[in-house]
Amino acid sequence: MSLNRLDRQGAGKPLAEINMVPLIDVMLVLVVVLIVTAPLLTHAVKLDLPSATSERLTPAPAAIELSITANGELYWGTEWVARESLLQRWDSTAQRVPIPALHLRADKSVPFGLVDEVLSEAARAGITQVSVLSAPNATAPP
Repeated sequence: MSLNRLDRQGAGKPLAEINMVPLIDVMLVLVVVLIVTAPLLTHAVKLDLPSATSERLTPAPAAIELSITANGELYWGTEWVARESLLQRWDSTAQRVPIPALHLRADKSVPFGLVDEVLSEAARAGITQVSVLSAPNATAPP
């Protein structure tokens, strides 16, 4: 940097150096502002939180697997069930505490009327958590 500016020799040349003093001044001001405002950003709400014990939760009961084949046969898990004995099973299952969920699998060729009757019987017995299971679609986009 040329300190001798009154010199007529280099009067026509532009100054090609950056003056760093204003940049340093601005950065120092920003650092001071950051130091002053940082404690204001970490505010906390004073709460008196309740204490709790961590007791082990009871495990969820095993779900009922009910399958309806294409020809209308009913399977409770892997066991074949007659339509008449299904009502008795609903009643005995509804007596359990907690009431298990129903996982229903039905062949796609089963008429909806049969599926509706099975769901209605389960609802009358008090089984309200029902999941209708299906096979994943191989052509569906990911």
